[in-house]
Amino acid sequence: MQEERTRGQLMPTSPSHNGKVIITCAVTGSIHTPSMSPHLPVTPNDIVDSGLEAAEAGAAILHLHARDPGTGRPDQRPEAFEPFLGRIKQGTNAIVNLTSGGSPFMKIDERIQPSVRFKPELASLNMGR
Repeated sequence: MQEERTRGQLMPTSPSHNGKVIITCAVTGSIHTPSMSPHLPVTPNDIVDSGLEAAEAGAAILHLHARDPGTGRPDQRPEAFEPFLGRIKQGTNAIVNLTSGGSPFMKIDERIQPSVRFKPELASLNMGR
Protein backbone atom coordinates (compact mmCIF):
# COMPACT_ATOMS: atom_id res chain seq x y z
CA MET A 1 0.00 0.00 0.00
CA GLN A 2 1.26 3.46 -0.89
CA GLU A 3 0.61 6.78 0.79
CA GLU A 4 -0.34 9.92 -1.08
CA ARG A 5 -0.19 13.48 0.22
CA THR A 6 -3.53 15.26 -0.21
CA ARG A 7 -4.02 18.77 1.20
CA GLY A 8 -1.30 18.19 3.76
CA GLN A 9 -2.67 14.82 4.89
CA LEU A 10 -1.23 11.40 4.15
CA MET A 11 -3.86 9.17 2.63
CA PRO A 12 -3.26 5.42 2.24
CA THR A 13 -3.93 4.24 -1.27
CA SER A 14 -3.90 0.89 -2.97
CA PRO A 15 -2.83 0.43 -6.58
CA SER A 16 -6.52 0.40 -7.58
CA HIS A 17 -7.41 3.55 -5.59
CA ASN A 18 -7.60 6.64 -7.79
CA GLY A 19 -6.95 9.10 -4.96
CA LYS A 20 -10.43 10.63 -5.06
CA VAL A 21 -12.32 11.13 -1.81
CA ILE A 22 -16.03 11.77 -1.19
CA ILE A 23 -16.70 14.15 1.68
CA THR A 24 -20.07 14.12 3.43
CA CYS A 25 -21.00 16.93 5.79
CA ALA A 26 -23.85 16.71 8.30
CA VAL A 27 -24.22 20.42 8.95
CA THR A 28 -26.52 20.09 11.97
CA GLY A 29 -25.99 16.52 13.14
CA SER A 30 -28.79 14.88 15.06
CA ILE A 31 -27.68 14.63 18.68
CA HIS A 32 -26.16 18.07 19.04
CA THR A 33 -28.07 20.88 20.68
CA PRO A 34 -27.58 24.64 20.65
CA SER A 35 -26.33 24.44 24.25
CA MET A 36 -23.39 22.31 23.01
CA SER A 37 -22.21 24.88 20.48
CA PRO A 38 -23.29 28.39 19.56
CA HIS A 39 -22.24 27.53 15.98
CA LEU A 40 -24.92 24.86 15.45
CA PRO A 41 -27.12 25.90 12.52
CA VAL A 42 -30.74 25.82 13.67
CA THR A 43 -32.76 28.20 11.51
CA PRO A 44 -33.42 27.47 7.83
CA ASN A 45 -31.18 30.42 6.88
CA ASP A 46 -28.34 29.06 9.04
CA ILE A 47 -28.76 25.57 7.56
CA VAL A 48 -28.65 26.99 4.01
CA ASP A 49 -25.56 29.08 4.78
CA SER A 50 -23.74 26.18 6.46
CA GLY A 51 -24.70 23.73 3.73
CA LEU A 52 -23.50 26.02 0.95
CA GLU A 53 -20.28 26.78 2.84
CA ALA A 54 -19.64 23.04 3.29
CA ALA A 55 -20.20 22.40 -0.42
CA GLU A 56 -17.92 25.27 -1.34
CA ALA A 57 -15.25 23.83 0.98
CA GLY A 58 -15.44 20.49 -0.83
CA ALA A 59 -18.34 18.47 0.55
CA ALA A 60 -19.90 16.37 -2.21
CA ILE A 61 -22.81 15.22 -0.04
CA LEU A 62 -24.86 17.32 2.40
CA HIS A 63 -26.54 15.17 5.06
CA LEU A 64 -29.41 17.35 6.25
CA HIS A 65 -31.49 17.46 9.42
CA ALA A 66 -34.18 20.02 10.14
CA ARG A 67 -34.48 21.80 13.46
CA ASP A 68 -37.20 23.62 15.28
CA PRO A 69 -35.85 27.20 15.06
CA GLY A 70 -37.14 28.04 18.53
CA THR A 71 -35.84 25.05 20.48
CA GLY A 72 -33.14 23.57 18.23
CA ARG A 73 -34.72 20.12 18.56
CA PRO A 74 -34.82 17.73 15.58
CA ASP A 75 -37.95 18.19 13.47
CA GLN A 76 -38.84 15.53 10.90
CA ARG A 77 -41.93 17.21 9.53
CA PRO A 78 -41.53 17.75 5.78
CA GLU A 79 -42.62 21.36 6.40
CA ALA A 80 -39.48 21.86 8.50
CA PHE A 81 -37.24 20.81 5.57
CA GLU A 82 -39.08 22.84 2.94
CA PRO A 83 -37.64 26.29 3.82
CA PHE A 84 -34.05 25.21 3.13
CA LEU A 85 -34.11 22.29 0.66
CA GLY A 86 -34.87 24.24 -2.51
CA ARG A 87 -32.39 26.96 -1.66
CA ILE A 88 -29.61 24.44 -1.07
CA LYS A 89 -30.37 22.57 -4.28
CA GLN A 90 -30.34 25.85 -6.24
CA GLY A 91 -27.07 26.96 -4.65
CA THR A 92 -24.95 23.85 -5.15
CA ASN A 93 -24.51 20.66 -7.13
CA ALA A 94 -23.74 18.72 -3.95
CA ILE A 95 -25.88 15.63 -3.42
CA VAL A 96 -28.65 16.18 -0.88
CA ASN A 97 -28.94 13.38 1.69
CA LEU A 98 -32.02 13.61 3.91
CA THR A 99 -31.83 12.02 7.29
CA SER A 100 -34.19 9.44 8.69
CA GLY A 101 -32.49 9.79 12.06
CA GLY A 102 -34.63 12.50 13.58
CA SER A 103 -34.85 11.52 17.22
CA PRO A 104 -34.83 8.14 18.96
CA PHE A 105 -38.29 9.05 20.25
CA MET A 106 -39.77 9.30 16.74
CA LYS A 107 -41.37 6.36 14.97
CA ILE A 108 -39.84 5.18 11.68
CA ASP A 109 -42.92 6.32 9.72
CA GLU A 110 -42.39 9.83 11.07
CA ARG A 111 -38.64 9.81 10.37
CA ILE A 112 -38.97 8.89 6.68
CA GLN A 113 -41.61 11.49 5.78
CA PRO A 114 -39.17 14.09 4.37
CA SER A 115 -37.63 11.49 2.03
CA VAL A 116 -41.03 10.18 0.98
CA ARG A 117 -42.18 13.68 0.13
CA PHE A 118 -39.03 15.21 -1.40
CA LYS A 119 -37.44 12.08 -2.93
CA PRO A 120 -33.80 13.14 -2.43
CA GLU A 121 -30.87 11.72 -4.34
CA LEU A 122 -29.73 9.98 -1.16
CA ALA A 123 -31.33 9.20 2.20
CA SER A 124 -30.02 7.67 5.40
CA LEU A 125 -31.82 4.68 6.81
CA ASN A 126 -32.12 4.44 10.58
CA MET A 127 -34.23 1.40 11.41
CA GLY A 128 -34.81 1.74 15.11
CA ARG A 129 -34.05 3.46 18.35
